Amino acid sequence: MLDPARSAASRLITQSSRFSIPDFLVPVFSFTKAKRLFSNSPTIASRIGAAPLSVPSEVNLRLLDPIAARSSGIVSKSRDVQVLEVEGPSGKMSVEVPSYMTFSQDVDSRKATLSIDDKSVRKQREMWGTTRAVLNNHILGVSEGHTAILRLVGVGFRATVEATAVTKQPEYPGQKFVSLKVGYSHPIELGIPVGVKASVPQPTRILLEGSDKEVVKQFAAEIREWRKPEPYKGKGIFVNAETIRLKAKKIK
Repeated sequence: MLDPARSAASRLITQSSRFSIPDFLVPVFSFTKAKRLFSNSPTIASRIGAAPLSVPSEVNLRLLDPIAARSSGIVSKSRDVQVLEVEGPSGKMSVEVPSYMTFSQDVDSRKATLSIDDKSVRKQREMWGTTRAVLNNHILGVSEGHTAILRLVGVGFRATVEATAVTKQPEYPGQKFVSLKVGYSHPIELGIPVGVKASVPQPTRILLEGSDKEVVKQFAAEIREWRKPEPYKGKGIFVNAETIRLKAKKIK
């Protein structure tokens, strides 16, 4: 990279015919800054949106009537979207499909695809893959369900599922609570969201099950927030196969 003085001198010499420089200085003034690349591999766009979806035989997909969806409150009246309903053994869910996206389904092969109107529009390409991923999560949720396993690592760490709570009131009839003993002077009580089933197969294990992946993972993150894994002793609440690299102890 040329400094400001050298750059100014280089411009003056190249723009004027009155100045000349010795041959051995030509490489110095003709030096240009090379573009630094962090990767030599070419940029390849993701093709998730165009990938077909496999629909199990027990799952049904259907587009709802826009007027009926707005009148029932499933989608806001001001939003220009379609509503795709996903129904299976574990429940019923809905996905908002933008108006510039087209849903097609092959009943015989049990395949479904999403397409967009204009692939040159960045917003459409971004939402293409996002909508396809959300729809795939809903299909798996109503057929197989989503799970999250939390591990409590620490001396005296315990978890239970209680029908009542001391510090919180139920948000809906029959709500249960996850009670945590993770090193505080009092137990931590968290209300289980609607559509999520929590069980404790072991005192240091929590199993969360539900059809909505977002709700299950969000509740797991809220539990983990009370005792994040720390890198010195390896204690904390770990979600699924989460690990942490231990650091060397600080020696004074």
